[in-house]
Amino acid sequence: MRVSNLGFGASSLGGVFHDIREAEGIKAVHTAVDNGINFIDVSPYYGHYKAETVLGKALKEIPRDKYYLSTKVGRYGKDGVNTWDYSAKRVTDSVYESMERLNIGHIDLINVHDVEFADLNQVVNETLPALVALRDKGVVSHVGITDLQPENLKWVIEHVPAGTVEAVLNFCHYSLNDEMLTDYLDFFEANNVGVINASPFSMGLLSQRGAPDWHPAPEALKAACKRAAEYCNTKNYPIEKLAIQYSTSNPRIATTLFSSANPANVLKNIGYVNEPMDEQLVKDVQEIIGDQMRVRWANT
Repeated sequence: MRVSNLGFGASSLGGVFHDIREAEGIKAVHTAVDNGINFIDVSPYYGHYKAETVLGKALKEIPRDKYYLSTKVGRYGKDGVNTWDYSAKRVTDSVYESMERLNIGHIDLINVHDVEFADLNQVVNETLPALVALRDKGVVSHVGITDLQPENLKWVIEHVPAGTVEAVLNFCHYSLNDEMLTDYLDFFEANNVGVINASPFSMGLLSQRGAPDWHPAPEALKAACKRAAEYCNTKNYPIEKLAIQYSTSNPRIATTLFSSANPANVLKNIGYVNEPMDEQLVKDVQEIIGDQMRVRWANT
């Protein structure tokens, strides 16, 4: 897949509960594709199927050759309660259910969602073989895995036949405050695995608004990112602009996902990526973050 440098993460569509906001979310998808984004990522977990359902409405109006579609299996949930099922039967059924919600007859990339919540041996011996069987049937084109912890992605790849895993999605590890993903790029490239980066704003840490209350990052990291955002404001350079420019600047990373159900924000982020990045400001910001660089948190 020849994917755009910036990809559209459809998780934000899972929070669309009113008709007017749903219409706005659909417009956001159209705006992304109309302005050169050709990779869209979603999951049944986002909004308890809501994101896939809203995205499916948007995709009805877009020619199928205009985008690559990625979705996931294994993680579900409703009303704040997480459920996981990585069994062969459930993930197989999940693929067909997703295609129905998305109004498509074929999935370009199917991912095992957040493998750290699974028994990794089950992922290796049951989940991935079930998805490979669907790949062999032509139901999906490519198979991947996702996780917050890059070492889990590496472990799974090391324990399956070559070519089983074709892509990885890792989030919050190639951003202004954490470039840990670079430690694994040689390994992924040696195994012919494409790399998808997600959350260039580190789930809201790198924003003028600041981290949301639910953010699992330690307080010291939140404070450091807040100082960095304030410094960027003194330079009339929003930290969001610098963050998304930085996250899309590494040619070894195929695409970076951001999520917004607001068409204006979609256009703004595309505009940011098309502008030159202030390299000195990157250095200044990372100095401000200082010893909080690469500080990690647990997935939730």
